[in-house]
Amino acid sequence: MPLDADARSRLSYRLGVLVLLPPSESKAGRSRGKALDLPSLSHPDLTDHRRMVLDALAEVSGRPDAHEVLGVSPNLVEEVARNTRLTTAPAPPAAEVYTGVLYDALGLGDLTPGQRRRANRWLVVVSALFGAVHPTDRIPPYRLSMAVNLPGVGPLAAHWREALDTELTTAAGTGLVVDCRSSTYVAAWTPSGDVTRRWVQIRVPGATHMAKHTRGLVARHLLGVDREPRTPASLARALEPGFDVTLHEPAGPGRPWVLDTTAR
Repeated sequence: MPLDADARSRLSYRLGVLVLLPPSESKAGRSRGKALDLPSLSHPDLTDHRRMVLDALAEVSGRPDAHEVLGVSPNLVEEVARNTRLTTAPAPPAAEVYTGVLYDALGLGDLTPGQRRRANRWLVVVSALFGAVHPTDRIPPYRLSMAVNLPGVGPLAAHWREALDTELTTAAGTGLVVDCRSSTYVAAWTPSGDVTRRWVQIRVPGATHMAKHTRGLVARHLLGVDREPRTPASLARALEPGFDVTLHEPAGPGRPWVLDTTAR
C-alpha cells in the first residue's frame, strides 16, 4: 500500500541522524509573507500544545508586567509586543528566523542542495513555543524561553515533555541523536529507553563563550559527511577532521554519551 504524505514525512525523519538544536534568543522576521499556519508545521500532533502556548503567550505579552513574566529586559518592548501578533505576522522558514552565534556558524543560507536536504531531515530546533521545528517550517519571530512558567500553561519544559517524548523518540528511530542543546532545552526532552544508547551530548570544554559557535560548526560539519554516523564512536571519527574530540561513556543509566569537542 502506498504511503500517504504524512507517513512519508514521518519516515524521512527516522532516517539518518537527529541533531537537536536550541533556538536563538534573537530572531529575524520579514515585512511581508504568509502568516502562521499551525497545522502545516512538521510534527502536526503537537498542534494542540502549540495553540495552547500561542494563546497564553499572546495574552501575557499584552500585560504591563509581561517582561517580568517572560524574564526579559524592560528594554525589549517591541520583541514582547510582537508576541501579540503571532497569528498575523509573516512567517518565514525557521532557517531564516533563528539567528545569532550558533546559527551564523551553521550557515543554513549557503548549503549545497545535498546539505540542505540533510538539514531539512536531520535538524530539529526544540522550541518553547512550537515544541519542535525543522528548518523549512514557517514560523513568525517570537520571544519565549523554555525556562518560563507561563500563566495558563505552567512551566514550559513540563508542558512539552510528554508530547516531545512521543514525537522525538519516533523521529530518532534507530539513528543517532546528536544533542547540541543547552540545559534549559534538554529539560523539555530527555531520551529514554533504547534511544539513550544512541544519545550523544556535544560538550565544549573550557571556554563557554565558544560553546554556541562550536555546536553550530558541529551541525554544519555533519551535514557534509560522506557517511552518516550510526554510533557514538563513529560520530567522534566523523568529526575528527575538523575538531579535537574525546568521547566519554555514559556516567550512569539514562545518561548520554558525552563528546568533548573543540574546533581547530
